[in-house]
Amino acid sequence: MTSRKSETLASSLISGINMAMAQLVDIWDGIGIMEEQRVERMLTVKKHIEDLLRDMITEEESLRHRIKSSIVISQKQLEAICEEMKEGPYKLEEGLTILQTEKNLRYRLEALQKEKNDRLRDLKALQLEDEELCVQLCSTPYYVPSNTVPSYEQLKALREHIQDLTAERRSRLAVFTALRKDIALLASEMGHDPETSLEREAVSDDPDVFLLTHDNIKALQLLVGQGVKKGSLILTRDKLKERAMSLWSRLDCPEKDGGFPLDTQGTLTNDISRWQNEVDRLQELQKARLEDVIEKARLELMDMWDKCLFGPEQREAFNCYFCDVNYTEELLLLHDAELVKLKEYQEKTRPLLEALEKWEKNWVLFQDFERKASDPSRFSNRGGALLKETKERTKVQKMLPKLEEEMKGAVDAWEKSQGSAFLVRGLKLMDYISVQREEYKQQKDKEKNERMTKKTENTPFKTPTKRPPTGASGATPNKTRKTPNQTVLRSASVSTLSSASSTYLSVPSGKPPVGSAKKNKIETSLRTPLQVFNCTAEQIPGITYSDFTSELSKKASQEAVLNSTVLLDVEKGN
Repeated sequence: MTSRKSETLASSLISGINMAMAQLVDIWDGIGIMEEQRVERMLTVKKHIEDLLRDMITEEESLRHRIKSSIVISQKQLEAICEEMKEGPYKLEEGLTILQTEKNLRYRLEALQKEKNDRLRDLKALQLEDEELCVQLCSTPYYVPSNTVPSYEQLKALREHIQDLTAERRSRLAVFTALRKDIALLASEMGHDPETSLEREAVSDDPDVFLLTHDNIKALQLLVGQGVKKGSLILTRDKLKERAMSLWSRLDCPEKDGGFPLDTQGTLTNDISRWQNEVDRLQELQKARLEDVIEKARLELMDMWDKCLFGPEQREAFNCYFCDVNYTEELLLLHDAELVKLKEYQEKTRPLLEALEKWEKNWVLFQDFERKASDPSRFSNRGGALLKETKERTKVQKMLPKLEEEMKGAVDAWEKSQGSAFLVRGLKLMDYISVQREEYKQQKDKEKNERMTKKTENTPFKTPTKRPPTGASGATPNKTRKTPNQTVLRSASVSTLSSASSTYLSVPSGKPPVGSAKKNKIETSLRTPLQVFNCTAEQIPGITYSDFTSELSKKASQEAVLNSTVLLDVEKGN
Protein backbone atom coordinates (compact mmCIF):
# COMPACT_ATOMS: atom_id res chain seq x y z
CA MET A 1 0.00 0.00 0.00
CA THR A 2 2.87 2.41 0.88
CA SER A 3 4.67 1.53 -2.37
CA ARG A 4 1.59 2.27 -4.46
CA LYS A 5 1.11 5.62 -2.78
CA SER A 6 4.70 6.62 -3.42
CA GLU A 7 4.48 5.48 -7.06
CA THR A 8 1.26 7.41 -7.51
CA LEU A 9 2.83 10.43 -5.86
CA ALA A 10 5.88 10.17 -8.17
CA SER A 11 3.64 9.91 -11.22
CA SER A 12 1.64 12.91 -10.05
CA LEU A 13 4.92 14.77 -9.46
CA ILE A 14 6.01 14.10 -13.08
CA SER A 15 2.56 15.05 -14.36
CA GLY A 16 2.70 18.23 -12.33
CA ILE A 17 6.11 19.11 -13.78
CA ASN A 18 4.83 18.44 -17.30
CA MET A 19 1.74 20.52 -16.73
CA ALA A 20 3.85 23.30 -15.25
CA MET A 21 6.18 23.20 -18.28
CA ALA A 22 3.17 23.25 -20.61
CA GLN A 23 1.83 26.30 -18.84
CA LEU A 24 5.22 27.99 -19.08
CA VAL A 25 5.33 27.24 -22.81
CA ASP A 26 1.83 28.71 -23.20
CA ILE A 27 2.92 31.79 -21.31
CA TRP A 28 6.05 32.08 -23.33
CA ASP A 29 4.01 31.68 -26.54
CA GLY A 30 1.68 34.40 -25.41
CA ILE A 31 4.53 36.63 -24.60
CA GLY A 32 6.30 35.81 -27.79
CA ILE A 33 9.52 34.66 -26.32
CA MET A 34 11.84 33.31 -28.89
CA GLU A 35 13.20 29.74 -28.94
CA GLU A 36 16.59 30.63 -27.69
CA GLN A 37 15.14 32.46 -24.73
CA ARG A 38 12.76 29.58 -24.11
CA VAL A 39 15.65 27.12 -23.99
CA GLU A 40 17.48 29.41 -21.63
CA ARG A 41 14.45 29.68 -19.39
CA MET A 42 13.86 25.90 -19.49
CA LEU A 43 17.47 25.34 -18.49
CA THR A 44 16.89 27.64 -15.57
CA VAL A 45 13.79 25.64 -14.55
CA LYS A 46 15.71 22.41 -14.96
CA LYS A 47 18.57 23.73 -12.85
CA HIS A 48 16.16 24.73 -10.06
CA ILE A 49 14.51 21.33 -10.09
CA GLU A 50 17.82 19.45 -10.23
CA ASP A 51 19.30 21.58 -7.42
CA LEU A 52 16.25 20.98 -5.27
CA LEU A 53 16.30 17.25 -5.89
CA ARG A 54 20.07 17.13 -5.37
CA ASP A 55 19.70 18.92 -2.04
CA MET A 56 16.97 16.57 -1.01
CA ILE A 57 18.98 13.53 -2.06
CA THR A 58 21.98 14.85 -0.14
CA GLU A 59 19.89 15.36 2.97
CA GLU A 60 18.31 11.92 2.74
CA GLU A 61 21.64 10.31 2.08
CA SER A 62 23.00 12.06 5.14
CA LEU A 63 20.05 10.77 7.15
CA ARG A 64 20.71 7.23 5.99
CA HIS A 65 24.34 7.60 6.95
CA ARG A 66 23.41 8.89 10.39
CA ILE A 67 21.00 6.01 10.90
CA LYS A 68 23.64 3.49 9.92
CA SER A 69 26.16 5.14 12.21
CA SER A 70 23.61 5.08 15.06
CA ILE A 71 23.04 1.39 14.43
CA VAL A 72 26.72 0.67 14.67
CA ILE A 73 27.08 2.73 17.84
CA SER A 74 23.99 1.18 19.43
CA GLN A 75 25.22 -2.30 18.63
CA LYS A 76 28.56 -1.60 20.27
CA GLN A 77 26.88 -0.09 23.33
CA LEU A 78 24.48 -3.01 23.55
CA GLU A 79 27.31 -5.51 23.39
CA ALA A 80 29.13 -3.68 26.18
CA ILE A 81 26.14 -3.35 28.50
CA CYS A 82 25.02 -6.94 27.87
CA GLU A 83 28.47 -8.14 28.83
CA GLU A 84 28.49 -5.85 31.86
CA MET A 85 25.09 -7.07 33.01
CA LYS A 86 25.84 -10.70 32.23
CA GLU A 87 23.12 -10.71 29.59
CA GLY A 88 23.17 -12.62 26.35
CA PRO A 89 23.80 -10.77 23.04
CA TYR A 90 20.83 -8.97 21.50
CA LYS A 91 19.62 -10.61 18.30
CA LEU A 92 17.97 -8.48 15.59
CA GLU A 93 15.09 -9.71 13.56
CA GLU A 94 15.75 -10.42 9.90
CA GLY A 95 14.28 -8.34 7.07
CA LEU A 96 14.09 -5.07 9.03
CA THR A 97 14.83 -1.70 7.48
CA ILE A 98 17.73 0.30 8.83
CA LEU A 99 15.28 2.73 10.40
CA GLN A 100 13.41 -0.07 12.26
CA THR A 101 16.72 -1.69 13.17
CA GLU A 102 17.97 1.57 14.64
CA LYS A 103 14.74 2.03 16.57
CA ASN A 104 14.79 -1.50 18.06
CA LEU A 105 18.43 -1.16 19.03
CA ARG A 106 17.79 2.21 20.64
CA TYR A 107 14.82 0.96 22.67
CA ARG A 108 16.70 -2.09 23.87
CA LEU A 109 19.68 0.01 24.87
CA GLU A 110 17.49 2.40 26.85
CA ALA A 111 15.79 -0.51 28.65
CA LEU A 112 19.09 -2.11 29.63
CA GLN A 113 20.47 1.23 30.79
CA LYS A 114 17.45 1.74 33.04
CA GLU A 115 17.78 -1.79 34.41
CA LYS A 116 21.47 -1.21 35.07
CA ASN A 117 20.73 1.95 37.02
CA ASP A 118 18.03 0.14 39.04
CA ARG A 119 20.40 -2.70 39.94
CA LEU A 120 23.13 -0.29 41.01
CA ARG A 121 20.67 1.64 43.15
CA ASP A 122 19.39 -1.57 44.81
CA LEU A 123 22.95 -2.77 45.34
CA LYS A 124 23.90 0.43 47.11
CA ALA A 125 20.91 0.30 49.46
CA LEU A 126 21.41 -3.40 50.24
CA GLN A 127 25.13 -2.96 50.87
CA LEU A 128 24.45 -0.18 53.36
CA GLU A 129 22.01 -2.41 55.26
CA ASP A 130 24.43 -5.35 55.07
CA GLU A 131 27.32 -3.30 56.41
CA GLU A 132 25.25 -2.03 59.34
CA LEU A 133 24.23 -5.56 60.34
CA CYS A 134 27.77 -6.87 59.89
CA VAL A 135 29.11 -4.17 62.22
CA GLN A 136 26.56 -5.10 64.90
CA LEU A 137 27.21 -8.83 64.54
CA CYS A 138 30.91 -8.57 63.76
CA SER A 139 30.30 -10.52 60.58
CA THR A 140 31.78 -10.38 57.04
CA PRO A 141 29.78 -8.38 54.47
CA TYR A 142 28.51 -10.10 51.35
CA TYR A 143 31.06 -9.65 48.58
CA VAL A 144 30.02 -8.05 45.29
CA PRO A 145 32.86 -6.98 42.93
CA SER A 146 33.18 -3.22 42.76
CA ASN A 147 32.63 -1.25 39.50
CA THR A 148 30.38 -3.99 38.20
CA VAL A 149 26.69 -4.31 37.63
CA PRO A 150 25.26 -7.03 39.92
CA SER A 151 23.24 -9.81 38.38
CA TYR A 152 19.79 -10.77 39.57
CA GLU A 153 21.29 -13.84 41.26
CA GLN A 154 23.79 -11.69 43.17
CA LEU A 155 21.09 -9.30 44.32
CA LYS A 156 18.92 -12.24 45.41
CA ALA A 157 21.82 -13.81 47.32
CA LEU A 158 22.57 -10.47 48.98
CA ARG A 159 18.94 -10.12 50.09
CA GLU A 160 18.99 -13.66 51.53
CA HIS A 161 22.26 -12.84 53.32
CA ILE A 162 20.63 -9.77 54.86
CA GLN A 163 17.60 -11.83 55.90
CA ASP A 164 19.88 -14.35 57.60
CA LEU A 165 21.77 -11.57 59.38
CA THR A 166 18.50 -9.99 60.47
CA ALA A 167 17.26 -13.29 61.88
CA GLU A 168 20.62 -13.84 63.60
CA ARG A 169 20.49 -10.36 65.06
CA ARG A 170 16.97 -10.98 66.32
CA SER A 171 18.06 -14.28 67.88
CA ARG A 172 21.14 -12.77 69.52
CA LEU A 173 19.11 -9.83 70.73
CA ALA A 174 16.66 -12.21 72.43
CA VAL A 175 19.57 -14.10 74.02
CA PHE A 176 21.19 -10.85 75.06
CA THR A 177 17.95 -9.57 76.61
CA ALA A 178 17.54 -12.74 78.65
CA LEU A 179 21.21 -12.77 79.68
CA ARG A 180 21.02 -9.10 80.58
CA LYS A 181 18.13 -9.76 82.96
CA ASP A 182 19.88 -12.77 84.48
CA ILE A 183 23.10 -10.82 84.99
CA ALA A 184 21.28 -7.94 86.64
CA LEU A 185 19.40 -10.37 88.90
CA LEU A 186 22.55 -12.30 89.81
CA ALA A 187 24.44 -9.11 90.54
CA SER A 188 21.61 -7.98 92.80
CA GLU A 189 21.28 -11.31 94.63
CA MET A 190 25.01 -11.84 95.09
CA GLY A 191 25.72 -8.22 96.04
CA HIS A 192 28.04 -7.79 93.05
CA ASP A 193 28.55 -4.47 91.22
CA PRO A 194 29.55 -4.38 87.50
CA GLU A 195 33.32 -4.13 87.23
CA THR A 196 34.39 -4.66 83.61
CA SER A 197 33.27 -2.62 80.61
CA LEU A 198 31.42 -5.66 79.31
CA GLU A 199 29.39 -5.95 82.50
CA ARG A 200 28.62 -2.24 82.46
CA GLU A 201 27.53 -2.41 78.80
CA ALA A 202 25.41 -5.47 79.51
CA VAL A 203 23.41 -3.79 82.27
CA SER A 204 23.37 -0.36 80.61
CA ASP A 205 20.01 1.32 80.02
CA ASP A 206 20.93 1.72 76.33
CA PRO A 207 20.96 -1.78 74.78
CA ASP A 208 22.46 -0.46 71.51
CA VAL A 209 25.77 0.13 73.28
CA PHE A 210 26.37 -3.61 73.40
CA LEU A 211 27.61 -5.22 70.17
CA LEU A 212 25.90 -8.52 69.51
CA THR A 213 29.06 -10.41 68.54
CA HIS A 214 29.67 -14.10 69.20
CA ASP A 215 32.46 -13.27 71.59
CA ASN A 216 30.34 -10.84 73.56
CA ILE A 217 27.45 -13.31 73.79
CA LYS A 218 29.84 -16.02 75.01
CA ALA A 219 31.29 -13.60 77.54
CA LEU A 220 27.79 -12.85 78.84
CA GLN A 221 27.05 -16.56 79.06
CA LEU A 222 30.18 -16.96 81.14
CA LEU A 223 28.92 -14.21 83.42
CA VAL A 224 25.59 -16.00 83.75
CA GLY A 225 27.65 -19.12 84.36
CA GLN A 226 28.34 -17.51 87.66
CA GLY A 227 24.84 -18.77 88.35
CA VAL A 228 26.68 -22.02 89.06
CA LYS A 229 28.67 -20.00 91.56
CA LYS A 230 25.38 -18.71 92.86
CA GLY A 231 24.11 -22.28 93.14
CA SER A 232 27.28 -23.19 95.01
CA LEU A 233 26.74 -20.25 97.34
CA ILE A 234 23.13 -21.26 97.92
CA LEU A 235 24.22 -24.84 98.62
CA THR A 236 26.85 -23.58 101.07
CA ARG A 237 24.32 -21.37 102.80
CA ASP A 238 21.73 -24.20 103.01
CA LYS A 239 24.30 -26.61 104.43
CA LEU A 240 25.32 -24.08 107.06
CA LYS A 241 21.66 -23.43 107.82
CA GLU A 242 20.95 -27.16 108.13
CA ARG A 243 24.01 -27.60 110.33
CA ALA A 244 22.95 -24.72 112.58
CA MET A 245 19.42 -26.05 112.94
CA SER A 246 20.77 -29.52 113.78
CA LEU A 247 22.99 -28.01 116.45
CA TRP A 248 20.08 -25.98 117.83
CA SER A 249 18.10 -29.18 118.21
CA ARG A 250 21.00 -31.05 119.84
CA LEU A 251 21.78 -28.24 122.24
CA ASP A 252 18.16 -27.25 122.94
CA CYS A 253 18.95 -23.68 121.99
CA PRO A 254 16.17 -21.08 122.04
CA GLU A 255 17.07 -20.10 118.49
CA LYS A 256 15.28 -23.18 117.15
CA ASP A 257 11.96 -21.64 118.25
CA GLY A 258 12.44 -18.45 116.22
CA GLY A 259 15.11 -16.63 118.17
CA PHE A 260 17.35 -16.49 115.08
CA PRO A 261 15.99 -14.96 111.81
CA LEU A 262 16.03 -17.74 109.19
CA ASP A 263 15.46 -15.58 106.11
CA THR A 264 16.65 -12.05 105.47
CA GLN A 265 16.64 -9.67 102.52
CA GLY A 266 20.43 -9.50 102.34
CA THR A 267 22.77 -10.89 99.70
CA LEU A 268 23.98 -14.49 99.57
CA THR A 269 27.42 -13.47 100.77
CA ASN A 270 25.95 -11.81 103.82
CA ASP A 271 23.71 -14.82 104.52
CA ILE A 272 26.67 -17.21 104.36
CA SER A 273 28.67 -15.05 106.71
CA ARG A 274 25.75 -14.83 109.14
CA TRP A 275 25.14 -18.60 109.20
CA GLN A 276 28.86 -19.40 109.39
CA ASN A 277 29.18 -17.25 112.50
CA GLU A 278 26.21 -19.02 114.06
CA VAL A 279 27.63 -22.48 113.29
CA ASP A 280 30.99 -21.49 114.77
CA ARG A 281 29.28 -20.26 117.93
CA LEU A 282 27.25 -23.47 118.26
CA GLN A 283 30.26 -25.72 117.69
CA GLU A 284 32.09 -23.99 120.50
CA LEU A 285 29.03 -24.42 122.69
CA GLN A 286 28.68 -28.15 121.99
CA LYS A 287 32.27 -28.87 123.05
CA ALA A 288 31.17 -28.35 126.65
CA ARG A 289 28.26 -30.79 126.25
CA LEU A 290 29.78 -33.59 124.22
CA GLU A 291 28.01 -36.52 125.89
CA ASP A 292 24.53 -35.08 125.42
CA VAL A 293 25.33 -34.00 121.88
CA ILE A 294 26.70 -37.42 120.90
CA GLU A 295 23.66 -39.18 122.32
CA LYS A 296 21.37 -36.90 120.31
CA ALA A 297 23.50 -37.54 117.24
CA ARG A 298 22.90 -41.25 117.82
CA LEU A 299 19.17 -40.62 117.93
CA GLU A 300 19.51 -38.88 114.58
CA LEU A 301 21.48 -41.87 113.30
CA MET A 302 18.74 -44.24 114.43
CA ASP A 303 16.15 -42.12 112.67
CA MET A 304 18.21 -42.06 109.45
CA TRP A 305 18.75 -45.84 109.63
CA ASP A 306 14.99 -46.28 109.84
CA LYS A 307 14.39 -43.93 106.92
CA CYS A 308 17.02 -45.69 104.79
CA LEU A 309 15.59 -49.12 105.78
CA PHE A 310 18.94 -50.36 107.10
CA GLY A 311 19.20 -53.88 108.50
CA PRO A 312 21.06 -54.94 111.66
CA GLU A 313 24.32 -55.71 109.87
CA GLN A 314 24.32 -52.31 108.11
CA ARG A 315 23.74 -50.55 111.42
CA GLU A 316 26.37 -52.54 113.28
CA ALA A 317 28.96 -51.61 110.64
CA PHE A 318 29.24 -48.21 112.40
CA ASN A 319 31.12 -49.40 115.49
CA CYS A 320 31.36 -45.94 117.04
CA TYR A 321 27.66 -46.07 117.80
CA PHE A 322 28.36 -48.61 120.53
CA CYS A 323 31.32 -46.75 122.07
CA ASP A 324 30.28 -45.48 125.51
CA VAL A 325 33.73 -45.03 127.08
CA ASN A 326 35.10 -41.66 125.96
CA TYR A 327 32.93 -38.87 124.57
CA THR A 328 35.39 -36.85 122.54
CA GLU A 329 35.25 -34.38 119.69
CA GLU A 330 36.69 -37.04 117.39
CA LEU A 331 33.80 -39.36 118.27
CA LEU A 332 31.31 -36.59 117.55
CA LEU A 333 32.99 -35.88 114.21
CA LEU A 334 32.69 -39.56 113.29
CA HIS A 335 28.96 -39.48 114.10
CA ASP A 336 28.49 -36.33 112.06
CA ALA A 337 30.38 -37.85 109.14
CA GLU A 338 28.18 -40.95 109.31
CA LEU A 339 25.08 -38.75 109.31
CA VAL A 340 26.35 -36.98 106.19
CA LYS A 341 26.93 -40.35 104.50
CA LEU A 342 23.42 -41.49 105.42
CA LYS A 343 21.84 -38.31 104.06
CA GLU A 344 23.77 -38.71 100.82
CA TYR A 345 22.66 -42.35 100.62
CA GLN A 346 19.06 -41.32 101.27
CA GLU A 347 19.26 -38.74 98.48
CA LYS A 348 20.77 -41.26 96.03
CA THR A 349 18.17 -43.92 96.84
CA ARG A 350 15.21 -41.56 97.17
CA PRO A 351 13.45 -42.84 93.99
CA LEU A 352 13.89 -46.45 95.13
CA LEU A 353 12.68 -45.72 98.66
CA GLU A 354 9.64 -43.84 97.34
CA ALA A 355 8.81 -46.71 94.98
CA LEU A 356 9.12 -49.21 97.83
CA GLU A 357 6.88 -47.04 100.03
CA LYS A 358 4.27 -47.06 97.25
CA TRP A 359 4.49 -50.83 97.00
CA GLU A 360 4.10 -51.26 100.77
CA LYS A 361 0.99 -49.07 100.78
CA ASN A 362 -0.55 -51.22 98.04
CA TRP A 363 0.54 -54.35 99.89
CA VAL A 364 -1.32 -53.17 103.01
CA LEU A 365 -4.40 -52.44 100.86
CA PHE A 366 -4.17 -55.92 99.36
CA GLN A 367 -4.09 -57.54 102.81
CA ASP A 368 -7.00 -55.38 103.91
CA PHE A 369 -9.05 -56.47 100.90
CA GLU A 370 -8.15 -60.10 101.61
CA ARG A 371 -9.45 -59.77 105.18
CA LYS A 372 -12.65 -58.18 103.93
CA ALA A 373 -13.13 -60.96 101.41
CA SER A 374 -13.32 -63.53 104.25
CA ASP A 375 -15.97 -61.51 106.09
CA PRO A 376 -19.48 -62.90 105.25
CA SER A 377 -21.17 -59.70 106.40
CA ARG A 378 -19.92 -57.85 103.33
CA PHE A 379 -22.54 -59.66 101.20
CA SER A 380 -25.29 -57.81 103.05
CA ASN A 381 -23.83 -54.46 101.93
CA ARG A 382 -25.87 -52.82 99.20
CA GLY A 383 -25.56 -49.71 97.07
CA GLY A 384 -22.70 -50.97 94.88
CA ALA A 385 -20.15 -50.99 97.72
CA LEU A 386 -19.24 -54.64 97.05
CA LEU A 387 -18.73 -53.97 93.35
CA LYS A 388 -16.57 -50.95 94.13
CA GLU A 389 -14.54 -52.98 96.62
CA THR A 390 -14.02 -55.70 94.01
CA LYS A 391 -12.82 -53.20 91.40
CA GLU A 392 -10.38 -51.64 93.84
CA ARG A 393 -9.14 -55.05 94.88
CA THR A 394 -8.55 -56.04 91.25
CA LYS A 395 -6.74 -52.77 90.65
CA VAL A 396 -4.42 -53.39 93.61
CA GLN A 397 -3.79 -56.99 92.53
CA LYS A 398 -2.69 -55.75 89.10
CA MET A 399 -0.68 -52.89 90.54
CA LEU A 400 1.53 -55.00 92.84
CA PRO A 401 3.34 -57.11 90.18
CA LYS A 402 3.71 -54.05 87.98
CA LEU A 403 5.35 -52.09 90.81
CA GLU A 404 7.59 -55.05 91.64
CA GLU A 405 8.77 -55.28 88.04
CA GLU A 406 9.47 -51.54 87.88
CA MET A 407 11.35 -51.65 91.20
CA LYS A 408 13.41 -54.62 90.07
CA GLY A 409 14.53 -52.78 86.91
CA ALA A 410 15.29 -49.59 88.84
CA VAL A 411 17.25 -51.46 91.52
CA ASP A 412 19.27 -53.38 88.90
CA ALA A 413 20.18 -50.12 87.16
CA TRP A 414 21.05 -48.46 90.46
CA GLU A 415 23.25 -51.36 91.62
CA LYS A 416 25.01 -51.39 88.25
CA SER A 417 25.73 -47.66 88.36
CA GLN A 418 26.69 -47.59 92.07
CA GLY A 419 28.58 -50.87 92.19
CA SER A 420 26.88 -51.89 95.45
CA ALA A 421 23.77 -53.80 96.54
CA PHE A 422 20.52 -52.07 97.51
CA LEU A 423 19.26 -53.71 100.70
CA VAL A 424 15.90 -53.40 102.41
CA ARG A 425 16.23 -54.17 106.11
CA GLY A 426 19.23 -56.34 105.32
CA LEU A 427 17.65 -58.21 102.37
CA LYS A 428 17.75 -57.89 98.61
CA LEU A 429 14.61 -56.21 97.32
CA MET A 430 12.98 -59.28 95.77
CA ASP A 431 13.95 -61.39 98.80
CA TYR A 432 12.31 -58.82 101.06
CA ILE A 433 9.12 -58.98 98.98
CA SER A 434 9.17 -62.77 99.05
CA VAL A 435 9.53 -62.72 102.83
CA GLN A 436 6.55 -60.38 103.10
CA ARG A 437 4.42 -62.68 100.98
CA GLU A 438 5.54 -65.80 102.87
CA GLU A 439 4.82 -64.21 106.26
CA TYR A 440 1.38 -63.21 105.03
CA LYS A 441 0.74 -66.75 103.76
CA GLN A 442 1.82 -68.23 107.08
CA GLN A 443 -0.41 -65.80 108.95
CA LYS A 444 -3.37 -66.77 106.78
CA ASP A 445 -2.70 -70.46 107.32
CA LYS A 446 -2.46 -69.88 111.07
CA GLU A 447 -5.77 -67.97 111.14
CA LYS A 448 -7.40 -70.65 109.04
CA ASN A 449 -6.23 -73.43 111.36
CA GLU A 450 -7.42 -71.46 114.38
CA ARG A 451 -10.86 -71.06 112.80
CA MET A 452 -11.05 -74.75 111.97
CA THR A 453 -10.01 -75.74 115.48
CA LYS A 454 -12.53 -73.39 117.04
CA LYS A 455 -15.28 -74.62 114.75
CA THR A 456 -14.49 -78.26 115.54
CA GLU A 457 -14.57 -77.60 119.28
CA ASN A 458 -17.94 -75.84 119.08
CA THR A 459 -19.62 -78.57 116.96
CA PRO A 460 -21.50 -81.34 118.96
CA PHE A 461 -20.15 -84.82 118.31
CA LYS A 462 -22.27 -88.00 118.20
CA THR A 463 -20.70 -91.42 117.88
CA PRO A 464 -22.13 -93.02 114.74
CA THR A 465 -23.74 -96.48 114.96
CA LYS A 466 -21.73 -99.11 113.18
CA ARG A 467 -23.47 -101.06 110.47
CA PRO A 468 -23.41 -104.85 110.77
CA PRO A 469 -20.85 -106.44 108.49
CA THR A 470 -22.03 -108.11 105.33
CA GLY A 471 -20.91 -111.63 104.52
CA ALA A 472 -22.09 -115.08 103.58
CA SER A 473 -21.75 -116.57 107.03
CA GLY A 474 -22.92 -113.47 108.95
CA ALA A 475 -20.08 -113.97 111.42
CA THR A 476 -18.51 -111.05 113.22
CA PRO A 477 -15.51 -109.82 111.19
CA ASN A 478 -12.09 -109.99 112.73
CA LYS A 479 -9.80 -106.92 113.09
CA THR A 480 -7.41 -106.57 110.16
CA ARG A 481 -4.11 -104.74 109.75
CA LYS A 482 -3.85 -101.52 107.75
CA THR A 483 -2.88 -102.07 104.13
CA PRO A 484 -1.71 -99.75 101.35
CA ASN A 485 -5.17 -100.19 99.81
CA GLN A 486 -6.53 -97.93 102.53
CA THR A 487 -5.02 -94.98 100.61
CA VAL A 488 -7.34 -95.70 97.72
CA LEU A 489 -10.23 -96.13 100.15
CA ARG A 490 -9.35 -92.74 101.66
CA SER A 491 -9.58 -91.07 98.27
CA ALA A 492 -12.92 -92.70 97.63
CA SER A 493 -14.17 -91.56 101.03
CA VAL A 494 -13.20 -87.93 100.26
CA SER A 495 -15.13 -88.13 96.99
CA THR A 496 -18.20 -89.54 98.73
CA LEU A 497 -17.81 -86.99 101.49
CA SER A 498 -17.79 -84.20 98.93
CA SER A 499 -21.02 -85.54 97.52
CA ALA A 500 -22.56 -85.73 100.97
CA SER A 501 -21.45 -82.23 101.90
CA SER A 502 -22.89 -81.01 98.64
CA THR A 503 -26.22 -82.47 99.71
CA TYR A 504 -25.95 -80.68 103.06
CA LEU A 505 -25.13 -77.35 101.33
CA SER A 506 -28.23 -77.74 99.11
CA VAL A 507 -26.40 -77.64 95.79
CA PRO A 508 -28.50 -80.18 93.82
CA SER A 509 -27.19 -81.84 90.69
CA GLY A 510 -29.22 -82.75 87.66
CA LYS A 511 -32.84 -81.72 87.08
CA PRO A 512 -35.32 -83.93 89.04
CA PRO A 513 -39.08 -83.35 88.82
CA VAL A 514 -40.26 -80.06 90.27
CA GLY A 515 -42.23 -81.59 93.10
CA SER A 516 -39.60 -84.08 94.18
CA ALA A 517 -36.80 -81.50 93.88
CA LYS A 518 -38.61 -79.05 96.13
CA LYS A 519 -39.38 -81.79 98.67
CA ASN A 520 -35.81 -83.08 98.68
CA LYS A 521 -34.46 -79.55 99.07
CA ILE A 522 -36.67 -78.86 102.08
CA GLU A 523 -35.83 -82.17 103.68
CA THR A 524 -32.15 -81.77 103.03
CA SER A 525 -32.07 -78.20 104.34
CA LEU A 526 -33.63 -79.35 107.63
CA ARG A 527 -30.88 -81.89 108.34
CA THR A 528 -28.22 -81.10 110.92
CA PRO A 529 -24.49 -81.59 110.18
CA LEU A 530 -24.42 -84.56 112.56
CA GLN A 531 -27.31 -86.23 110.70
CA VAL A 532 -25.54 -85.76 107.41
CA PHE A 533 -22.35 -87.17 108.96
CA ASN A 534 -24.26 -90.27 110.14
CA CYS A 535 -25.54 -90.84 106.62
CA THR A 536 -22.09 -90.35 105.20
CA ALA A 537 -20.51 -92.69 107.76
CA GLU A 538 -22.90 -95.38 106.63
CA GLN A 539 -21.59 -95.02 103.07
CA ILE A 540 -17.90 -94.57 104.06
CA PRO A 541 -16.86 -96.75 106.97
CA GLY A 542 -13.91 -95.46 109.00
CA ILE A 543 -14.43 -91.71 108.36
CA THR A 544 -14.09 -89.46 111.40
CA TYR A 545 -16.18 -86.47 112.31
CA SER A 546 -13.19 -84.08 112.13
CA ASP A 547 -12.53 -85.21 108.51
CA PHE A 548 -16.16 -84.56 107.73
CA THR A 549 -16.21 -81.04 109.26
CA SER A 550 -12.92 -80.14 107.52
CA GLU A 551 -14.31 -81.08 104.11
CA LEU A 552 -17.55 -79.31 104.96
CA SER A 553 -15.68 -76.06 105.70
CA LYS A 554 -13.91 -76.25 102.35
CA LYS A 555 -17.23 -76.63 100.60
CA ALA A 556 -18.63 -73.69 102.54
CA SER A 557 -15.71 -71.50 101.41
CA GLN A 558 -16.25 -72.52 97.77
CA GLU A 559 -19.94 -71.78 98.14
CA ALA A 560 -19.16 -68.32 99.55
CA VAL A 561 -16.99 -67.53 96.55
CA LEU A 562 -19.75 -68.72 94.21
CA ASN A 563 -22.33 -66.59 96.02
CA SER A 564 -19.94 -63.58 95.82
CA THR A 565 -19.65 -63.97 92.04
CA VAL A 566 -23.40 -64.31 91.64
CA LEU A 567 -24.01 -61.25 93.81
CA LEU A 568 -21.51 -59.19 91.79
CA ASP A 569 -23.30 -60.18 88.57
CA VAL A 570 -26.62 -59.14 90.11
CA GLU A 571 -25.23 -55.75 91.24
CA LYS A 572 -23.74 -55.15 87.78
CA GLY A 573 -27.09 -55.92 86.23
CA ASN A 574 -28.79 -53.40 88.54
